[in-house]
Amino acid sequence: MSKERVLTGITTSGTPHLGNYVGAIRPAIALSRRSDTEAFYFLADYHALIKSQAPEMVHQSTKEIAAAFLALGLDTDNAIFYRQSDLPEIPELCWMLNCLAAKGLMNRAHAYKGAVAKNLEAGEDPDFRINMGLYSYPVLMAADILLFNAHKVPVGRDQIQHLEMARDIAQRCNHVYGSNKHPLFVLPEAVVDDKVATLQGLDGRKMSKSYGNTIPLFLPEKQLKKHINKIKTNLLEPGEPKDPDSSAVFQIWEAFATPEQTAAMRTEFENGIAWGEAKKQLFELINDELAEPRVRYQELLEDSSYIEEVLQAGAEKARVYSRPLMARMRDAVGIRPLG
Repeated sequence: MSKERVLTGITTSGTPHLGNYVGAIRPAIALSRRSDTEAFYFLADYHALIKSQAPEMVHQSTKEIAAAFLALGLDTDNAIFYRQSDLPEIPELCWMLNCLAAKGLMNRAHAYKGAVAKNLEAGEDPDFRINMGLYSYPVLMAADILLFNAHKVPVGRDQIQHLEMARDIAQRCNHVYGSNKHPLFVLPEAVVDDKVATLQGLDGRKMSKSYGNTIPLFLPEKQLKKHINKIKTNLLEPGEPKDPDSSAVFQIWEAFATPEQTAAMRTEFENGIAWGEAKKQLFELINDELAEPRVRYQELLEDSSYIEEVLQAGAEKARVYSRPLMARMRDAVGIRPLG
């Protein structure tokens, strides 16, 4: 029985935070331990260049995110863990797909349309400060996925459109260069797990680097406690019932707690737990889960050469898949020896 192939990436554009952990890293690590799945995980440093022209930040983020995956127990014997830029087949395939992707399709991409709308609201030219990286982002994402013929791609709801675009591009490529009996690409499916939490940040909005409201994943204990104490709450006094479903404190608690702990905290909210006590218990819960990985994370940051070895080994494993596909793709489009 063939294994299901799953692929996901995380952009190297900042320090990993609790939202990254709950929404992407923790589910990925659990999947890496399954014997019925081929898991591909990559550090999307090419994608980071779309929004960041800060070389040291991209470099440091790559190190921190790799260290986070390893410290939290990614099974690199079972999963293939690599850096996007270590695979030259990705930009090569991206160019070939660019030559098939319709401009009209790219015009409909949410990120591009959103950037245009912001420019128009500000009275600017529609394409002011929009680079080709942002515009053709869905094609690079398609190359990431199609290069490994991934069956499933875990994404947030905001990425579903990009998966649909990858399918459109794959279908076009199969029609032009493949055949019904021998398609070049598998049509990937988006996997949206509504059970995976999207954490609220310090201000109650979605936890995001762009909002500046994140709680970094491996803060030292004292700083972690300070950040948790900054979570926005209302003015209800101790003893006054509080609504858990509108509380960022409770929502983050739920993402780390067992069902029994969640039920107990819900009761505490109904009984009017003080905000200070709720935050104290939240700190203890998160710290208990991350204390041991935090030590390993710091050790890894001090041993960058080990992280590099792991990523290079992952890239070699990945190229066992990417080289044959690109050889087939090059032949299909007519780029082949003349003899």
